[in-house]
Amino acid sequence: MEENKKNAAPEEEVKAEEPKTETPKKKKKKNEWEEKFNAEHDQYLRLYAEYDNYRKRTAKERDRLVGDGVAKAIAAILPAIDNLERALAAAGEEEGGLKSGVEMTLRQLLDSLKNIGVTPIGEPGEKFDPNRHEAIMHIEDPERGEDEIIEVFQRGYVYKEETVIRPAVVKTAN
Repeated sequence: MEENKKNAAPEEEVKAEEPKTETPKKKKKKNEWEEKFNAEHDQYLRLYAEYDNYRKRTAKERDRLVGDGVAKAIAAILPAIDNLERALAAAGEEEGGLKSGVEMTLRQLLDSLKNIGVTPIGEPGEKFDPNRHEAIMHIEDPERGEDEIIEVFQRGYVYKEETVIRPAVVKTAN
């Protein structure tokens, strides 16, 4: 019986040792899969971020190109608007029908520009902004504020309040 006990004990020990050796292999395999998953997940996140940046960059570029196209088209139309404004300034009171027709045409053009995001700039009383106005005359007047626009010789226009199509030509005080 002692032989059986001696023989039985080593077998149990062998069996007890086998699971211990298999457990590290399973952990090793699990770690390999986790590492692979983490690496691929990280790669996915980086690719997603890169795509998101590309999408934002192309949207900004598209908006800039559209803005440039609108600015060029409007710049080509502005001389006609200036001529209509000059015609209204030169028209006398007797020319009622012609004057009202020119006024309606000018109003319609300005409304169309406003609908696409183009607004006029440079009104008397505004503060002078060198990015939006071009001062060709300057006077000293104690009754006026600092850098105040007194007179507008030619109106300027901006697209969506950020792109200056043409600066306003103005006369400033102080």
